[in-house]
Amino acid sequence: MSILIKNIKELVQIGDQSVKFVAGKDMAILHTLKNAWLFIKDGLITDFGPMSSFDEKIVENEDELIELDATGRMVFPSFCDSHTHLVYPASREIEYIDKIKGLSYEEIAKRGGGILNSAKKMQAVSEDELYESAMNRLDEIMHMGTGAVEIKSGYGLTPESELKMLRVIKRLKEDHPLTIKSTFLGAHAIPTEYKGRQSEYVDLVINEMIPQVAFEELADYVDVFCDRGFFTVEDTDRILNAAMKYGLRPKIHANELDYSGGIQVGVKYDALSVDHLEYTGDDEIKSLLGSDTMPTVLPGAAFFLGMVYAPVRKMIDAGLPVALASDFNPGSSPSGNMQLIVSMASILYKMLPEEAIHATTINSAYAMGIQEELGSIAKGKIANVFITEPIPSYAYMPYYYGSNKINKIIINGILQ
Repeated sequence: MSILIKNIKELVQIGDQSVKFVAGKDMAILHTLKNAWLFIKDGLITDFGPMSSFDEKIVENEDELIELDATGRMVFPSFCDSHTHLVYPASREIEYIDKIKGLSYEEIAKRGGGILNSAKKMQAVSEDELYESAMNRLDEIMHMGTGAVEIKSGYGLTPESELKMLRVIKRLKEDHPLTIKSTFLGAHAIPTEYKGRQSEYVDLVINEMIPQVAFEELADYVDVFCDRGFFTVEDTDRILNAAMKYGLRPKIHANELDYSGGIQVGVKYDALSVDHLEYTGDDEIKSLLGSDTMPTVLPGAAFFLGMVYAPVRKMIDAGLPVALASDFNPGSSPSGNMQLIVSMASILYKMLPEEAIHATTINSAYAMGIQEELGSIAKGKIANVFITEPIPSYAYMPYYYGSNKINKIIINGILQ
């Protein structure tokens, strides 16, 4: 099957496969092509150019050709959401009411809420139930523009439940058209039965969980919640050292609640990304500069929890790249709408539209390790793109928040 999109008002985020990510002042520069065409064949982006260069010979031998007229509409690469927890057993709106009443994230966690609440329910739910609910969420985010998503475990906190989550993610990878990456997050919280015996739980993660996860090939990455009240730098160091022996590269929860040292330990172990970053100062920025670790900010969580916002402007001005992800989860960011994340980037973090688009496409693709396949409009990349409704400019994406501005979605070269 082939797809030809003609009369594209503006083809956004064009480039080539050699670009890994965009950093610093270059994030304010977005390459586009006006009045363009895009040709997709065998699931890949085959060619594109200005309408003045289009030749019907390009498609004359195509038997199964879908031709789309995008007059007045723009074409974007699909969003890459590099940090989610979208496999979960139940919503947590009761805790939302506790937040409204003034309880902090940490106070709710100490009362057995938060991650521990989900972990308790996870033990009772079946794999099929988890799979069906997660499939629905994947369909939801796909129709809002997401083409690739990372999904973490971490609501199990026992070997059995963690493996259950990861097996569900493996099934999702096989059955859903989105590109999915899996991350093992056994060190998401300290189970109630291990309170006061934290090092013993870390031993369980290292000696039982990681080897089994690796044996069943259930994860692409490993994660640790390295922050105040959760896992220490020493805990994180031990877990990442163990995971490294099995070829699991880190993606770290870091500095959401305090200056935890999580960024530095992530860089030490060549983490693909360090995520959250509300508490990021000069030392953390210095550590990240020159590294291969992508700083990833999660606006939905900071917004929902009423936290301080990561110093994105300072990070970009220092020359760093920045990625944005949804943190889709039942407790602190119950939305996987990346269009909303693009709006939050501009509203809350004062990011230019160009910066927000880079942060949710090529940079977030890098934070998933898929920048060579996705994240931009480039020849040879997987054809995950969306066509907008008629919009005046790409700045309209962050500006007109709250509505779905997408008209058609193409995933793996197939019109959905």
